[in-house]
Amino acid sequence: MAECSVCFRHCKLSEGQLGFCGGRIARNGRVEAFNYGRITSLALDPIEKKPLARFFPGSRILSVGSFGCNLRCPFCQNYEISWSKQAERFAKTAETLTPEELVGLALETRPRGNIGLAFTYNEPLIGYEFVRDAAKLAKAKGLKNVMVTNGTAEPAILSELEPYIDAMNIDLKGFTDRYYAKVLGGSRQQVLSFIEGAVKFCHVELTTLIVPGENDSEDEMRQMTAWISHLKNPDGKVPPLHISRFFPRFQMQDRKATDIRTVYHLAEVAREHLPYVYTGNC
Repeated sequence: MAECSVCFRHCKLSEGQLGFCGGRIARNGRVEAFNYGRITSLALDPIEKKPLARFFPGSRILSVGSFGCNLRCPFCQNYEISWSKQAERFAKTAETLTPEELVGLALETRPRGNIGLAFTYNEPLIGYEFVRDAAKLAKAKGLKNVMVTNGTAEPAILSELEPYIDAMNIDLKGFTDRYYAKVLGGSRQQVLSFIEGAVKFCHVELTTLIVPGENDSEDEMRQMTAWISHLKNPDGKVPPLHISRFFPRFQMQDRKATDIRTVYHLAEVAREHLPYVYTGNC
């Protein structure tokens, strides 16, 4: 048996077995990235779409995704490549790019406003080896590296990426252990630790999707933003928070979209503690 060291699950896998995330596999007595360089999504996006509001605003970034995820959010907007029966097909059909080829594409799009690479769409941390290798090459070429992540990874994984990542948007999906464990299948404590580590070396912005009946109370928003207010990015400023509106999707279609008034109200509550609060999907 081989044990994966990426997230709190520490999956113990027999030879050839895939982990819970669907993106890591046991081979020759060790666990490695099954999805290494296997690309399902590639697009030149506005940086604000990540979302990053205070990192090179107005620029574009080449966004790349693979398949697999170590959470089970029932409202996932990218479920086709993260965790679903549809996602499994990419194990056979995803196009493979080397780090060199990906960086080459990033350089080719510089004239169109591209500043670098964003590892996004599925959960990039489960294939951190490819992120590390491509980001290292990109940084050597003067490109910026961004990661959009759920923050569910051990400190050692964060340390592997530290020399190369310039900015992250990290999902802080809620502020209760119940929500993380029962609804998302995750670990809130691991995410909090990941965020605390990330702000020490790169620009961090946070995103919270407001799901009706789950994480939409004033009290939870006050607790969460009070915690965020004690964090400082390398520039000494508190990380921005993006508060987004939920829409019924995938396996969570049992409730209506979040009332826009709720999103705007919770943004005002957040501003009691935070200087930079943005609303999304409204």
